[in-house]
Amino acid sequence: MYSKLIVLAGVMVCLAVAAPPPAKKTVRAAPGGPDSDATVIQQDQIINDDGSYNFVFETSNGIRAQASSSDGIRTSGDFSYPAPDGSNIALTYVADEYGFQPQGAHLPVEPPAPDHVIKQLEDIRANPPNDPYFDAAFLDSEIARLRATQG
Repeated sequence: MYSKLIVLAGVMVCLAVAAPPPAKKTVRAAPGGPDSDATVIQQDQIINDDGSYNFVFETSNGIRAQASSSDGIRTSGDFSYPAPDGSNIALTYVADEYGFQPQGAHLPVEPPAPDHVIKQLEDIRANPPNDPYFDAAFLDSEIARLRATQG
């Protein structure tokens, strides 16, 4: 009986080794999608030797973008596209030495700046630090930006 168990175990090991692994079920997305038939309906670009440029791009499914720069460093532009819920997402922006500055109705709004923060910044402006990297113009722009959040 012991030898029959050994033979049976050996047969099961052989079957396990010889049997192919179970087939993997691969799930693939349907080819294309709602935008797979979109075509470019407008594409214009001008790139100049001095770094200035201008481009416009638009597709048949409602995606649109345009941007321009007079010096290749500071850029302004906008883009828009239809959201999954059918609304239109539109964003305008400036990108310059102060970074990327987007504006759009769908973006969160900065809360009003507390009065004491603006007061502290005005105190710094009135008594600027003795620092060669201190930028009074930037401080003025920040004070103006924070005042604008107050309404």
